[in-house]
Amino acid sequence: MQEKKTSAARPGEPGEAKLPHHLIVEDRRALTATGVTRVVSCDETGATLETQQGTLLVGGQGLSVSELSIQTGEVKIFGRIESMQYTEPAPTAGGLWRRLLR
Repeated sequence: MQEKKTSAARPGEPGEAKLPHHLIVEDRRALTATGVTRVVSCDETGATLETQQGTLLVGGQGLSVSELSIQTGEVKIFGRIESMQYTEPAPTAGGLWRRLLR
């Protein structure tokens, strides 16, 4: 699946627009996520979504993204949802030069 982005800026970028982030799981068969800034990847066993609260990893079986709203940042995933996990966004340290010039 191709990477899709919403029009909102990423966290930490100038002009950042905060989207509300909510998760609604219905009977472990449907997931609605709001505040999604980017769909990184999606296949039958997992989806990786970038949100305002970090990267959300969704695991399961027979997963498919049926709806994606670029304007509102809403994603709907159907299939057997087995797990959801957040990872924190990597801090931007500024690289080697910034650490050397402290």
